[in-house]
Amino acid sequence: MSRRNIIKLVHLASTAWFMLCIGYILVLALRQAGFHWWIIFSLSGHSALLIFLLISLYLFAIFRGVGRGTKIEVEHPLTSTNCYMVFYVAAPLLGGLAGTLGMIGESRISQFLLGIALGTLGATFLVWIIVDPVTGLVEMLLPASRKHRLERLARVRVLRQKQQEKRKRLLAEILAQEEQDRRRRQEVLQPYAEKLAGLLTTNTIDFKQAEREAVDIGVNAWQIGGLNCMRQLRDMTMDLCKKKYQDSMIIDYVSTWWDGVGSWRNPSLG
Repeated sequence: MSRRNIIKLVHLASTAWFMLCIGYILVLALRQAGFHWWIIFSLSGHSALLIFLLISLYLFAIFRGVGRGTKIEVEHPLTSTNCYMVFYVAAPLLGGLAGTLGMIGESRISQFLLGIALGTLGATFLVWIIVDPVTGLVEMLLPASRKHRLERLARVRVLRQKQQEKRKRLLAEILAQEEQDRRRRQEVLQPYAEKLAGLLTTNTIDFKQAEREAVDIGVNAWQIGGLNCMRQLRDMTMDLCKKKYQDSMIIDYVSTWWDGVGSWRNPSLG
């Protein structure tokens, strides 16, 4: 069995023992306050699900931290060692052992168990709430730890800047390529745009015939570059109409004629 798995199992046993001791202290306190057993079990039943969820989330957070090994040995020379990790996760068990040794000679079972539970609670609070944070803070203040942390953060900043610059270059290349494609399509689509502009502004041609020719042009545009190409051709057509026939009322029949061509949909019918 690997070291990580052993630490996880020890921590699971320690947490279960810790919660058992807390439950014993709570039940004993309620009994001493005069509560009947049926009230105690009722309270336990209503809160069992919440306690289970909290323990599950807590274990998940701890296991994730232990499993990933987020501590850096140079910055945490003590708390990253195997001995310290075992000591940390076994704190409730060590507290229970200390409580057992301290209650030797006690004849009353309830007081004997209470001493074990209080020893577990005290040791766990001491190690997890006081000793571990203080130890981690002291480690971070060591000259070697501070130097390594500053260097690591500097490398992270440099790496982040390089990634941002890379994304910017990639975006610029994409935009430049799109602009190049748009200009290339514009040269190809110019004759189609002039033809469509003529279909929109002439009154001598049959409307049905104009629609059929416009649909054929739309199909060609779809085959050339898809929906973006069709949009570009439509915009070019309307610009030509506005430039050549400034005094005329131009109706956008293109959007209607092309409805159903490729993935083109008439916005007024959507």
